Amino acid sequence: MPSPDQHPRHQPCPVHRRPRHEPSTEIPEVPLSENWLPPIAYMATPMSNTTPAPLPVEFVDTQHIDLVEHPSPALSLWEQREVDRLWAATAARNPATFDGPLVACLGIDRPDPNRLTVRWARMTYRHRALRHLRPADDVPGSVFVTVLLPTEDGLVVGRGSPVTAAPGRWTLPGGSAEPPPPGHPLDMDTLRQHATRELAEETGIHIPDHELRFWGLTRGRRFGSLGFHFLDPPRPSALAQHQHAHLSMSGTGQDAAELDKIALVSSAGHTTRLGPCADYLHQVLGRYFSA
Repeated sequence: MPSPDQHPRHQPCPVHRRPRHEPSTEIPEVPLSENWLPPIAYMATPMSNTTPAPLPVEFVDTQHIDLVEHPSPALSLWEQREVDRLWAATAARNPATFDGPLVACLGIDRPDPNRLTVRWARMTYRHRALRHLRPADDVPGSVFVTVLLPTEDGLVVGRGSPVTAAPGRWTLPGGSAEPPPPGHPLDMDTLRQHATRELAEETGIHIPDHELRFWGLTRGRRFGSLGFHFLDPPRPSALAQHQHAHLSMSGTGQDAAELDKIALVSSAGHTTRLGPCADYLHQVLGRYFSA
């Protein structure tokens, strides 16, 4: 019988790092979706038990946000080929996946303590495959919007349906930000309008844009993805449940509801009983319920 040190399950898995210029033959078994994090490589030096793991996102507090458009980052021929290959594999696994336009975050700057500048570019969903090809700090981050929808029984959260890029994952109502038409600016009003559209598409609740108030900004620690979170005035829980049920019954196939289930949560700890969640969800709920 092998000793514990010789037992296969006690042997660390070797990490084979592939140079960026060498084509990959592996196809990831996960969708190239919003807030998805690739697996972290095995670390030869274990972390101290007393060192807390870094939180997935950080809150970026500021009084004013400027969004400045920049050219899309250039891709090498190998990167473009790999992006196309990985996207084809993702689309084959989930035909509902759509290579639509999106806003990518190239970075943020602080001209002064009360002002934040977001550098963004026009890209498409397939470019999230760069997360497999580049170091994390060299990958354009996502830009997305969410809506905190309070009711007397808690905040509304929803589970992604099979037609989405992340089926089974719990999130706030929302989605990736789409770029405005060429020549038009991307600003907070544009993001607010996008948030109200996402709320209507995912919950069936239609509200005027002006009723949403900007609540907070989060930034992913790994890829720098930015989440613009808006707060809706309280709504009756019966309304939220009725509207979502009606929306779910009216769509089938490719037109099926993007959230196949909603829940009302009254604390951040509630997320541990839901299942897989977006990386920002626990922290956003924690700040909301502690206010």
